[in-house]
This record gives sequence, structure tokens and C-alpha cells, in this order.
Amino acid sequence: MRYSILLAAAVAMPVAGHAQQGDDAGAAMSYGQRPAYLVDKMADGPLKDELAACLGNTPERTAFSIGHRGAPLMFPEHTVQSNRAAARQGAGILECDVTFTADKQLVCRHAQNDLHTTTDILTTDLASKCTAGFTPAEGDTDATAECRTSDITLAEFRTLAPKMDAFDARATTPEEFQGGVAPWRTTLYADGAELMTHAESIELFDSLGADFTPELKSPSVEMPFDGYSQEDYAQALIDEYKAAGIDPSRVWPQSFDLNDVLYWIENEPEFGRQAVYLMDEYDTEGYDPNDPSTWPNTMAELKEMGVNYIAPPLWMLVTLNDAGEMVPNALAEAANEADLGIITWTLERSGPLANGGGWYFQSVADAIDSDADYLTLLDVLAQDVGVTGVFSDWPATVTFYANCKGL
Repeated sequence: MRYSILLAAAVAMPVAGHAQQGDDAGAAMSYGQRPAYLVDKMADGPLKDELAACLGNTPERTAFSIGHRGAPLMFPEHTVQSNRAAARQGAGILECDVTFTADKQLVCRHAQNDLHTTTDILTTDLASKCTAGFTPAEGDTDATAECRTSDITLAEFRTLAPKMDAFDARATTPEEFQGGVAPWRTTLYADGAELMTHAESIELFDSLGADFTPELKSPSVEMPFDGYSQEDYAQALIDEYKAAGIDPSRVWPQSFDLNDVLYWIENEPEFGRQAVYLMDEYDTEGYDPNDPSTWPNTMAELKEMGVNYIAPPLWMLVTLNDAGEMVPNALAEAANEADLGIITWTLERSGPLANGGGWYFQSVADAIDSDADYLTLLDVLAQDVGVTGVFSDWPATVTFYANCKGL
């Protein structure tokens, strides 16, 4: 199955609390320099020729391009500015990772317990409320801290300043701990970045002409939390789209917890038919995406449960053939046989690929030696695996490819 989307027309409304940014649903989209840089690095051949011929095209928004936490290669993740950047790069779907505060309000954070690496909380008075305060590095022991959204109220959350997700493991002060940004990222666009609630993300994404893929994050606290059950949490996410009057066809709710997906399928079928099962089977001992006997569930079994979309990481969909070429693996083939839509994550998150690409490219590392391989893998995923969307930390790359290929 392949999804098709008629993207919503741009809606001219300011986002609550962010009206000073202005509405830019109609702002001109741009690929910027990076797609051309990647094409230039490609080896000569038909794919390079085809992509090079598209470099002068006018960018168009595409649902194939999904902003992963916005555009966090250069902007603080899950901020207004990060998502505006992703929309200007043509991302047709934007993501809010959803977690909750002490007063059970939904906010956009990649994890419930990441405030110490994604905000300035450790340098504020709210540091005293953190689950685990700052401990300086000493000898061979790294600096540590843990600050959760559930440690503070929504009002307190709003006082924090977001930053690039990073920390300095050798820090001896909370101020030093704020560093550690990878050299291939930047802090250039962090000043003045704004946090969002989930409800504010809905209003913002709608005003940008994009659709929605909220991810229900695994709680760091024991559930129920002060009487708030996992089912309450899953329902609250859907209720905020209902309250905003968003058509369910524009929403792809996600979770790594299959039970969340099944809850939506049973209790909110209009939203559940597009619920996305984020596959983390790689954490299962002995798991091999090329060996179905190691899978917790077959693709056919997932389909029988009512699941229509899966989202494994990049490496779980590809392998190398005898000639050393990237090709679909057994999981990809089984998903297509079961008529499951496939979404994947995360392009442009690995930094320079000269050394094999790390975790996201582990199944094809022997074929990865240049940043141009971002485009090579993307072509295999689109044309051979048949993915319907790709999360990216810099959506312009995926938008450019999808536009060129008419996806």
C-alpha cells in the first residue's frame, strides 16, 4: 500500500504566543546549497546526471519529505524555528515528539528526560527540581544529570531556553555542560529559539501548510503517573487534533510501543488507520532483519492486527548483495508482501559519511564512504524498497530528491 496526500492549502493564522514570527505558509521554499553539494560529490553515472539536471527546479512541498524534529542539523530541535526551517525546505509532514509535564500537559520533546541536554535548565533555578542534578566529571567518570519534563509544570517549561541537543561529558560546571555540540552541527541559530506545546505545534504546522506525525514518547516515569494512565496519554494526543479540527487523514501518530498503536486502531480508528509502528526490534537479543525467525512479529501478523504503516531505521531495510550493492533486505520484501506502508528514519543525522555512517548505516557500512551516499541510499529506499516517506534532519535533501523523481 502507498499513501497519497492532498496537502492542505496554507492557512493564514498566527501561532499562539509566536505571532511575532509572522505566517510564512506562502514563503518561498529553497533547497539551499546542500543538495547541490551532495550531487557534486557523487560518482559519475546516470543517477548523478539525473539529479544534476534537477538542481535548477523550483522546490515543491512533498509528503515524502518528513521533518525529523524540524531541521535539527542546524536548529534546536522541536522549536518553532526548527520547524519553520523544515517547512521552507519543502517538508510536507512535520513531527512533534510528545511527552508530558508534571501537570500532565503535552509538550514537544524528543524524550521526557532530555531537558538537561536540550535546554538551559541546569543553569536556572529549576535545576533544583531535576530528577538528578548536575554531577561534575571527575577522573574517568563523566558528568551527569537528568531533568524530565515531568519534573516541572508547563508554566515552568515555558521559561526554559532551548539549545542544540548536546552536552560536554567532561564538564565540571553546569555552564560547561551546555556545550559538546558536534562540529558538523552549529549553534548559529540557537539564540531566541522557542519551545512548543503539542497544541502549539498543531497550529504552527497547519499554518505552514504541512501535515502531522506526532510520536508518543515512552514515559521515563512509572505509569500511571499521578493517576494518568498510558491510555489516557495516548488518548490525550489524539484529542488535541480533534480539538484543533484537524482531519484524521492528515495525521500519522507514531509509537515504538505496539500497544499504543493498537489502542489507536481500536479506540480511534480514523486516526488509527494511519498509526505508525516505529520498529525497535533491534533491541531484541538475536534480532536480524534478514532472518524472519528472529522477528517478534511477522509483517503479515502486524497487518492482521490492523497496522498499516511501519517505520524501521534506515539500516533495517537494506543489505549488501554479493556485488557490494545496496539492495532491499528480507524485512523490506516481507513488508511489501504484506502491503504495509514503509516510512524510515533518519537521513542527514550521521554527519560526514567518510567512515561508514555509524549506527544508521550499519547494515551497508562497507558501501558508505562519502556524503554522496546519502543520495545513493535514498534512491535505493525510494526506488527499490518502496518507502513512502523519509525522516531527515535536513529535509531539503529529501525534498530535492522527491521533486526530481516526481514522488
